[in-house]
Amino acid sequence: MKTLKKISLLFVLFFIFIYTISIENIPKTIFIFEGEKINFSTLWGIQIKRQDSSIETSTNLSSDIFEKAGNEKLTVSLFNKIDIKTIDVNVMEETEIIPVGEIVGIKLYTSGVLVVGTSSIENKDGEICKPFENTGIQEGDSIIAINQNIVNNTEELINAVNEAQGESINITYVRNDEEKTCEIKPVKDKDDKYKIGLWVRDSAAGVGTITFYNEQTNSFAALGHAITDIDTGDIINTSSGEIDNVNIISIVKGAKEEPGKIQGTLKNNTAIGNIYKNTKYGIYGVIKNADDLSINYNNKMKVASRQEIKTGAAKLLCGVDNGIKEYDIEIQKIYLNNNYDNKSMLIKVTDQELINKTGGIVQGMSGSPIIQNGKFVGAVTHVFVNDPQIGYAVFGDIMIKQLSEIK
Repeated sequence: MKTLKKISLLFVLFFIFIYTISIENIPKTIFIFEGEKINFSTLWGIQIKRQDSSIETSTNLSSDIFEKAGNEKLTVSLFNKIDIKTIDVNVMEETEIIPVGEIVGIKLYTSGVLVVGTSSIENKDGEICKPFENTGIQEGDSIIAINQNIVNNTEELINAVNEAQGESINITYVRNDEEKTCEIKPVKDKDDKYKIGLWVRDSAAGVGTITFYNEQTNSFAALGHAITDIDTGDIINTSSGEIDNVNIISIVKGAKEEPGKIQGTLKNNTAIGNIYKNTKYGIYGVIKNADDLSINYNNKMKVASRQEIKTGAAKLLCGVDNGIKEYDIEIQKIYLNNNYDNKSMLIKVTDQELINKTGGIVQGMSGSPIIQNGKFVGAVTHVFVNDPQIGYAVFGDIMIKQLSEIK
């Protein structure tokens, strides 16, 4: 009898375990495109239905087509008695894009000027002063105004400080999207110039890859990650920016513990496009001169929802070697529920030609588009420091959602 009870208890625990795992494997958020179906394979007794519908299913939603763009919610219940989970369904307009893969120069201008450091000042009497001390302003803040006058760049800030002639100035600055104010009394240094002890920057520049071009809206996406300040590590709050053609000077091959990089200089010609958005999922904007970009208009394709992506072989488009080429990669892991950062997929470079050229993934390849089964699935975002052949990529559906918000 005791043996029977133990077996029964083990069976019940196993039953509970299997159902718990099944429920946990149902994603909390789903991105799909108009006209797509959601296919769920669930255990008996687990029911999923639309919150605005009386139609229920105990196995899947394969008969339900989501026809209109927008947001919907699904309810997961046990035997239609206990609600146990809500699924957010993001239905996006079906989109066709042209993957690009061209390496470009990127220039970004901050909103106001970014504080990147502080320093003491020696005044005319040889005293060491810290005008910024006890004001609350710190590294990573963006100064947007002096005495209620807007500051656009470092030159305007320097002029405003000197024009005050040593009188206290009111500084308006932004931290984490919150506007703050403080007063600083400038100090005249040994060179008869007024200083406030803040190191600032108003722009950033680098090299990255254009991910895709949307011919219908004339817009683009690039990088797959944010442009951050080299000193503070914070995402730069941009006021404007542009992408330009670049001359690739050299490629520093990646190795273990030594990430490689693409080195290049910006060409002094007309900007290819304007940047309007700098996010943790990439930079986004509008193309002004499409003729200056290597766009293969015959390569237009649909964007895969993350549910369509499979582990296994895929292609990477990249312009590291005399034009844009396809290289072999492998998608090793897919993180379906990841909506909080740009590490959506784990990828590995398997193409020996690319490995010989770069060692794998290098700085400047961020944004390189990934294609699988004739659809755009995402873009390269990170490289592993201890293995340059392995890195992360962001989902294409996330990039499309970001792009739609700048229209």
